[in-house]
Amino acid sequence: IADWRDDMKKLLLKTGSTGKQTVFLFSDNQIKDESFMEDVSMILNTGDVPNIFPPDEKADVIEKMQSVVRNEGRKVEATPLAMYNFFTDRVKKHLHIVLAMSPIGDTFRNRLRMFPSLINCCTIDWFQ
Repeated sequence: IADWRDDMKKLLLKTGSTGKQTVFLFSDNQIKDESFMEDVSMILNTGDVPNIFPPDEKADVIEKMQSVVRNEGRKVEATPLAMYNFFTDRVKKHLHIVLAMSPIGDTFRNRLRMFPSLINCCTIDWFQ
């Protein structure tokens, strides 16, 4: 779980701070713990995973966003909350999540019930 969290931090940082278009491909075979799906669901909903960044790393993110705002010539308040919201907006804009799941069995149905963002925030393509 710690490795998963580290990877998610790197993914969010790469996408949010650099603004690079990124695709995250995640299949149901890779789900070792349901907390993985909870994190993906939160990213789909809000563009953020709560408490993923400790205070010092969050301060670094805010600092990076201030330089990005200056470089892009954007007019955003210089408050930490506004900078972090700008970061999450960039994550939403540049991160594309591709979930590959088998619809066979109860597992898929249970995940859809537990994480409604898999329906509300996704486009579903069925392949046979």
